[in-house]
Amino acid sequence: MKTPLEKALGYTFSDPALARLALTHRSADRTNNERLEFLGDAILGFVVADELLQRNPQASEGDLSRQRSALVNRQMLAELADGLGLGALLILGPGELKSGGRQRQSILADAVEAVVGAVYIDGGMDACRDVILGLYAQRLTSQPATPMAKDPKTQLQEMLQARGEELPVYEVVSIDGEEHQQTFVVTCRVNPLAAPTSGKGSSRRVAEQNAASKALRLLGL
Repeated sequence: MKTPLEKALGYTFSDPALARLALTHRSADRTNNERLEFLGDAILGFVVADELLQRNPQASEGDLSRQRSALVNRQMLAELADGLGLGALLILGPGELKSGGRQRQSILADAVEAVVGAVYIDGGMDACRDVILGLYAQRLTSQPATPMAKDPKTQLQEMLQARGEELPVYEVVSIDGEEHQQTFVVTCRVNPLAAPTSGKGSSRRVAEQNAASKALRLLGL
C-alpha cells in the first residue's frame, strides 16, 4: 500500500527508509535529511535548468537564469511542499512542533529538496526527473523565459513601502481540522483600509497570501 508521500509524488520507494529520512528534520534526530537536501538541491537545479533550456531555445542565459531562480527559490519550493502535503508528514522535534515548524517555509522547502534527493538515490536519474517534472507540470511553460510575477504578499508590502505606509500585519484567527488537513484563517490589516481582509488556506502562508490578494484588490491593484 502506498504512503501519502508516494501517492502525492506518483513514485513508490524501493527503500521506505529513504522516504522517512527525507522527512526527518534535524530537530528530531541527529540522522536527518540535511545530506539529502544538499543532493536534492543540486539535482533540482539541474533538471529545471535542462527543461527550461529545451523549452526556450531562443531565451538568453540571463532570462533562463532568472526563471530557474524563480522556480527553485524557497517560496516556490514551499508551495510545492504544500501541494504534496509535506507539512503534515514532517518528523520534527518537540520545539519545532510547538513553534509551527510544519508551516515554516524554510523547513518545507528543505524537505522538498530532501525528497528529490531520496528519489534520486532510490530510483535513479530518470525516475527523479519524472518526479520533478510532475511537480512543475503546471509551472513550466513553453513561453520565453521571463521573471515570474511577485506573490501578493510581496506586492502589497512593496506598494505600502512606496507610499510610506506601515507594513501589513497578519494574524491567525482560527485553525480548524485534523493536523494533516488543517484550514487556516488569517487576517491582513493595512492602514489604508478601514477593516482587515481575511484569507483561508491549507497553511498559514497560503492564507496570508489570499488575505494579501484581497487587500490588493480593495486598494485597486
